[in-house]
Amino acid sequence: MADGLERELSACAGGDRQALKRIFDREAGRLVAIAERIVKRRDLAEEVVQEAFIAIWTKAHQYAPDRGSARGWIHAIVRNRALNLLRDAKREDLVDTERLDAMRDADQMEHALSAFAALDRNSRLRTCLQTLDDTRRKGILMAYVGGYSHGEIAGRLRLPLGTAKSWIRRGLASLRECMA
Repeated sequence: MADGLERELSACAGGDRQALKRIFDREAGRLVAIAERIVKRRDLAEEVVQEAFIAIWTKAHQYAPDRGSARGWIHAIVRNRALNLLRDAKREDLVDTERLDAMRDADQMEHALSAFAALDRNSRLRTCLQTLDDTRRKGILMAYVGGYSHGEIAGRLRLPLGTAKSWIRRGLASLRECMA
């Protein structure tokens, strides 16, 4: 199969567009998987592979079989494009990752807490939630409205994991009892 890739690269160097299509059909799935492992996002991985195929088309004449396999040459192009994308993205970060995560977390927490505020004032659920102390109410809202895991809740409320789990479990038991 590698011989086939060498022939296809040679044909690309000669201007055969169908050869590039055959390389794409044979290798694109593998190449997207390689890029996705590096960039951690499918959409970016597909973009990397698209750019890599442009490079394969324009640089096919540079492939030298005595320096390595055709597949290795193609994979190296994808890997290098993916790493370049990561490096370029780091340069473009105007807000550091921690601050961005904190802003996103604040938005999610705000959404979870606003769900409580949006409940009808005469709602039985609102009345029952009000019987819980503030931290336990936040924990339950974060879990069931915000979609946070117990570990995330513990971290954001600055509680030990076991404490967060037991508070949520006890809070749910209190809510069930109150709602019954």
